[in-house]
Amino acid sequence: MSKLSRRTQSPVPQPQEEIRPFDGLERIQPHAAGVDIGAHEIMVCVSGPDSTQIVRAFGTYTVDLEALADWLKGHEIETVAMESTGVYCGFRCSSCWSSADSTVASSTPPVASASEGRKSDGLDCQWLQTLHSYGLLADSFRPDADLVPLRTLLRHRAQLVQHRSPHILHMQKALLQMNLQLPQVLSDITGETGLRIIRAIVAGERDPHTLAALRNSRCHKDEPEIALALTGTWREEHLFVLQQSLALFDFYSQQIAACDAEIERTYCATRPDWNIPEPDLAEIAHKPHSHSKKKAPRRPGARALVPHHRR
Repeated sequence: MSKLSRRTQSPVPQPQEEIRPFDGLERIQPHAAGVDIGAHEIMVCVSGPDSTQIVRAFGTYTVDLEALADWLKGHEIETVAMESTGVYCGFRCSSCWSSADSTVASSTPPVASASEGRKSDGLDCQWLQTLHSYGLLADSFRPDADLVPLRTLLRHRAQLVQHRSPHILHMQKALLQMNLQLPQVLSDITGETGLRIIRAIVAGERDPHTLAALRNSRCHKDEPEIALALTGTWREEHLFVLQQSLALFDFYSQQIAACDAEIERTYCATRPDWNIPEPDLAEIAHKPHSHSKKKAPRRPGARALVPHHRR
């Protein structure tokens, strides 16, 4: 046989060994389901007879979620695994799990999509159900039902604080553009002294000594130094920005205060038997204060304390 014919000859196919990745493992959760949640469709996979898998699609309306809960209950599902998909994971399907008396083990997306080629929703829910039935998914943290409203309020408060922060920067920028170096003499312009001065500027006060006299008695800077920092150019466009930024800051501050009141009401209703002792004022007075404390809600049952940095 010539060399050319030997080169063009196709190789002899070798027998391939069948790969069974779950051989040797025991199904520790036979009544497990896998769920892939989409914006318009929910794919669910449960175990069928003879270790087969049954996949069914459901809608996302409330009636569809109730039907899904009944379907899970009909297949005697005890535990459900789904990808961590934010609000879908916490709220859209919570009624399903509670109605079906099922627990939830939520896997992270990297774990759920560890196998290549599983891109469709149907295959994803099958893969989740397989992993969960063999106990290969870690449970995610799910708070008690009575703590869910409190968590929602705390997350909303954090967003309010986040939305308020840019308006503080806008006030600082407007002051600096008028060469009013208030941020240099005050560590926090939204403290008691800073807000007094800013409100007076917005109200029409321009005399630096009059503005400096508004300082809190415990402020580290004296009046002459603050007066020097408040000597600048009063430009109408920057004063307008300062006025609107202050109004937005006040609006979000009011919303945060209202949210704090609702958090305290919800907390007291959730944990009425928790007796929180009054804080030791002498001990707190000697502790260094952190700027991050004013972003935290006031602890329910404790008296409000004004930190030094807000003076």
